[in-house]
Amino acid sequence: MSEHQDDAADAPDADVIELATKIFDLARQGETAALTAYLDAGVPANLTNDRGDTLVMLAAYHGHADAVTALLARGAEADRANDRGQTPLAGAVFKGEEAVIRALLAGGADPNAGTPSAVDTARMFAKADLLELFGAK
Repeated sequence: MSEHQDDAADAPDADVIELATKIFDLARQGETAALTAYLDAGVPANLTNDRGDTLVMLAAYHGHADAVTALLARGAEADRANDRGQTPLAGAVFKGEEAVIRALLAGGADPNAGTPSAVDTARMFAKADLLELFGAK
């Protein structure tokens, strides 16, 4: 087998890429029922895109607390950072998504995880109520 053929064998299948894209879109759109059906059928709860964003990150950033809760209930990591070191909780703080923040905290998210952390982000935007919620000053 030539080197070129080995590369082709390692390349992701177009159908797999299409399915993954659909699943990431479901997380962005907060389509909780469809998203959880895929997870229940075997899609990994910590699936990441080419930027390291998890399904939780996408659902959190787009304000879908129900989807976040469902993903966490199926084993997704609340604090898994993307390739830039950002966590779902910091993203939710940045976007001002209080219901998502509470869902992530209920799912075990650490306000001090990531760069910048949710605490750092709350300080940056002078969110005293969130600093209090996080037990920070």
